[in-house]
Amino acid sequence: MEIGISMFGDLAYNAATKSFQPAQERIQEILEEIKLADEVGLDVFGIGEHHRPDFSVSSPEIILAAAATITKNIKLTSSVTVLSSADPVRVYQNFSSLDLVSNGRAEITVGRGSFIESFPLFGYNLNDYAGLFSEKLELLKAINEQDVISWKGKFRAPLAEQQVLPRAVNNHLDIWIAVGGTPESVVRAARLGLPLIIAIIGGMPRQFQPFFQLYKDEYLKAGHDPSKMQLATHSHGLMDTDAYAIADRYFPHYKQQMDRIGRDRGWAPYSRDQFEGGRSREGALFIGDVAQVTDKILYHQELFGLTRFLLHADVGAPSHKDIMRTIELLGTKVKPAVNKALGQ
Repeated sequence: MEIGISMFGDLAYNAATKSFQPAQERIQEILEEIKLADEVGLDVFGIGEHHRPDFSVSSPEIILAAAATITKNIKLTSSVTVLSSADPVRVYQNFSSLDLVSNGRAEITVGRGSFIESFPLFGYNLNDYAGLFSEKLELLKAINEQDVISWKGKFRAPLAEQQVLPRAVNNHLDIWIAVGGTPESVVRAARLGLPLIIAIIGGMPRQFQPFFQLYKDEYLKAGHDPSKMQLATHSHGLMDTDAYAIADRYFPHYKQQMDRIGRDRGWAPYSRDQFEGGRSREGALFIGDVAQVTDKILYHQELFGLTRFLLHADVGAPSHKDIMRTIELLGTKVKPAVNKALGQ
């Protein structure tokens, strides 16, 4: 089972000055964090795409290319690339170039994203939300599989016997589909035979079990090789050796971010009770000590049949020191314990 870290590049907010941390500072921290993740033996690092003042990363492939030059083994993926508002040709070229720079360590994780700011920014109509993703996923998959492509769709100029270059190492990139838990998205990923990652960031994770079973059923029904099935989750978390201390340090950061997003979406203010409920074994948050996080990963692996778990470690911009500590413990303590329990 692969274990890794994902981030969005959250920027710390200073209430006194009413300003966010400089993006340059946060990006330099992220590169240190990726380097450490590689050094402690984590399997994958993912970084997301946003176009908002509270996040530092708008182009995951640029950050990952920088990371490729300071790492040796860790897989590098977006988390996610908002495919609906991107050009699949350019997405493939960017990540195939990253694959060449990293000697075959690049992946793409595509999704619709949790925010909509990229649509007006790049000139797309939100009324085309569903159609854009379906069509662009079809084109990206075709580019990944064909050296010369002819293609025609609704939202992009057609391609007539075009080569999309450079080609990735081994002429292939793993393309993961990230979903929030809609049956239609799960079925599409399964029928296309693409790896699936579900973001479980609230509620009771057990409720997502039917989605994983649906994927497995549809994947096999479509005739795909069961030995190649890949399933992952992404959940918020932070770690230290003292579970109560890290919870107390992290709660103000986490609440601030949940409340900032919640004001735009009509959510009630985030409470400590919600936070503690999420930290429980049946909750969605991986915030605690080594034993708690290890136990919860194994519990989710048993529930869903996971081949990969990503700990999303920078929600609300906890300190760089706490993120580094989390990465260290995840690689040196949690991953070996999970592998031992699974007999790997």
